[in-house]
Amino acid sequence: MKNEKSVLYQYKRIAVKIGSNVLTRKDGTLDITRMSALVDQIAELHKSGIEIILISSGAVASGRSELKEHKKLDAVSSRQLFSAVGQAKLINRYYELFREHGISCGQVLTMKENFATRRHYLNQKHCMDTMLENNVIPIVNENDTISVTELMFTDNDELSGLIATMMDMEALIILSNIDGIYNGSPDDPKSTVITEIKNGKNDLSSYIQTRKSSFGRGGMLTKCNIARKVADEGITVIIANGKKDNILPDVLQIGSKMVCTRFLPSSKAPSSVKKWIAHSAGFAKGEIYINQCATEMLLSPKAISLLPIGITQIIGDFEKGDIVRIFNHKNEAIGLGRASFDSNKARKLIGQQGAKPLIHYDYLYLD
Repeated sequence: MKNEKSVLYQYKRIAVKIGSNVLTRKDGTLDITRMSALVDQIAELHKSGIEIILISSGAVASGRSELKEHKKLDAVSSRQLFSAVGQAKLINRYYELFREHGISCGQVLTMKENFATRRHYLNQKHCMDTMLENNVIPIVNENDTISVTELMFTDNDELSGLIATMMDMEALIILSNIDGIYNGSPDDPKSTVITEIKNGKNDLSSYIQTRKSSFGRGGMLTKCNIARKVADEGITVIIANGKKDNILPDVLQIGSKMVCTRFLPSSKAPSSVKKWIAHSAGFAKGEIYINQCATEMLLSPKAISLLPIGITQIIGDFEKGDIVRIFNHKNEAIGLGRASFDSNKARKLIGQQGAKPLIHYDYLYLD
């Protein structure tokens, strides 16, 4: 381990997501050696003055390895059982490992619906801000005992993106079991890691393997999509190999040459409200369809609100303050927004001139 006093790091506020395939062995048991090594690295960064939020997978895999014998269960029931047992085991291990460094940590269990309203969103933010102010490392995971089917995050990559943007992190480090995004199959000796992805709309789908990880729910395509969205919000995203020794200090050093994939951040970060809206597609209550003129106006460089005169159709029921999806005249999703009034009033105003905006520019996020 390097002496932290002699090392300069690029960021002062980071989120670190550790994937299931980093924390588990091939047989599904918890890799205590790897977990301990990562805690050592996080402790080094913490003691150098970096604020860190840890998003950790591994609860379900941990519970599965703990319960050698159990009744045959369906997918939802087994996930609830394994996560209930495994989460206790996982957080206790983190507690003991961090305590060896004289560092306090705390558990934050959350669900997708906790991000659906601005009030719940800010309550979570306040909790973790308070923990960081008191030098406590938040350890975040989805509450798998309650979150099932449509209530679940795609995986902890999605959760880490939400946490990073909510907490205004400078960087999000996603630790996987490969070095980054390759320009071919990671198993192909001719493939190399794409070390830098500039902010923009480059299509990387042809490079990315669609298979999911052994123990997690996500894959590299999910990581890439989350990384691009987070980078659009002004946060650097690094995808690196969590199995490598000293990976976190090495990738975070100024002038680091460590092989990984870096998503460069946009220089124009949206407001905190728009960051929340950007990740709210899963909570949308209705669909707003607009005409070609309104589409062109919204996508222009000017700050434009969505007026009822440009709306052609409204599908679904929503209340004032709910998130709605916006579709253009070709039925293509182009963004999200927070409704200024409910769907009943909105339908009565379709096509009317002079009406107040259904979605004000301050609460509008375009893809």
